[in-house]
Amino acid sequence: MIVKQLYTGCLFQGAYYIESNGEAAVIDPLREVTEYLSLAKSSNSKIKYIFETHFHADFISGHLTLSKKTNSPIIFGPKANPSFDCIIASDNQVFKIGDVSITVIHTPGHTLESTCYLLKDENDKPYCLFTGDTLFLGDVGRPDLAQKSLNISKEELAGTLYDSIQNRISVLPDDILIYPAHGAGSACGKNMMKETVDTLGNQKIVNYALNGSLSRTEFVKELTNDLPNPPVYFPSNVKLNQEGYDDFELILKNSLNPLSVDKFKDLMSLKDVIILDVRSQNDFRKGFVPGSIFIGLKGSFAPWVGSIIKDINTKLLLVCDKGFEEEAILRLSRVGFDNCLGYLDGGINSWTSHNSFDVIESISADDLSKTIESISLIDVRKTGERSNGYLLNSKHITLDSFQDDLTKIDIKNKHYIHCAGGYRSMIACSILKRNGYSAVVDVKGGFSSIRNSNFKIINNE
Repeated sequence: MIVKQLYTGCLFQGAYYIESNGEAAVIDPLREVTEYLSLAKSSNSKIKYIFETHFHADFISGHLTLSKKTNSPIIFGPKANPSFDCIIASDNQVFKIGDVSITVIHTPGHTLESTCYLLKDENDKPYCLFTGDTLFLGDVGRPDLAQKSLNISKEELAGTLYDSIQNRISVLPDDILIYPAHGAGSACGKNMMKETVDTLGNQKIVNYALNGSLSRTEFVKELTNDLPNPPVYFPSNVKLNQEGYDDFELILKNSLNPLSVDKFKDLMSLKDVIILDVRSQNDFRKGFVPGSIFIGLKGSFAPWVGSIIKDINTKLLLVCDKGFEEEAILRLSRVGFDNCLGYLDGGINSWTSHNSFDVIESISADDLSKTIESISLIDVRKTGERSNGYLLNSKHITLDSFQDDLTKIDIKNKHYIHCAGGYRSMIACSILKRNGYSAVVDVKGGFSSIRNSNFKIINNE
């Protein structure tokens, strides 16, 4: 038996490949399916089933493409209602894969169709549980993503989730492994651990949902309290996962278009087109096409694209480093942004050699300390990050709400922006520039540099 976790850092997502005696299964595949096909081919195995734990909101699954390429059925748990042919499994239904088996365990709460899959080995001994977004390491899935479409409250879903965890998961053997769909950084939970696998027994110690410290009422209150707003693109991803989408190969063929500077300019003038610059923040700072939004490939690219650009149908023009065009298109497609018109041929140098360009002023933390009393300082970190330390008189506007809160920022003033390390602050700077704020300064190294400089840090808010 082989169990392989395929973890994607950008999405904080775990897909899974299971293989036994010439047969294989894939759980929660990403949209591009080449890796799963290669794994099966390398061992001369056939992908027999494709299991989905639920309709994902934060990424586009590869279930439809993989099913088409392997002629394998897609399996959802009870209550699923997709627009395509699949197997809607019953609770406790068993599927054989070679010499091992997978048992369906319906665990509603995150969504009503949410399902875990229990893998038993060749001796019929429980080995691991693929928990999807029902149970994370240190946390559980948020209960508010499905409430609007179902006309049900997040409190009701949270209560249902409590019952699922207590009645269906906690009763399983302590020594089984827990393989969740996401880890720390995902917007599908609040306080996930950075680890991507653990035993159920240890989770019963460290996870508030399993350690017996909370009653059902207390659990519901804890889970629904201070939930951040989900990213705007989430419902669009759910819809695509339920109804269908184009294969990535087609998206790549339509998007991988080198554009001359003149053609790039022509497309820039179209309505509702956004220039997306995916280079490093340091390169972006030195020179970029005016009006561009920066979201670098070397950070949490796809989730931030979804949070900042919001509408997955937005037409995009890419500015990339040479050789990274396909990667950018791939990672955009993972969150449903399929409408890329092409990329600037020759990269930024082809633009700056004959056209005016914009820059982002930057300042070191040490130099910032000399002027801190008389400036407008904006902190774009998450609320939890700020609670661990911030600068007095800094304005707190989280990046995920930044565009909606621009009215709080005086366009006439000069503003200094910081995050934790510099990635998110550069996104914020590019948004300000795009909206006509000319006096914008990025604090290099973010709060990490600030903490190591001559500043008085406030440790509670």
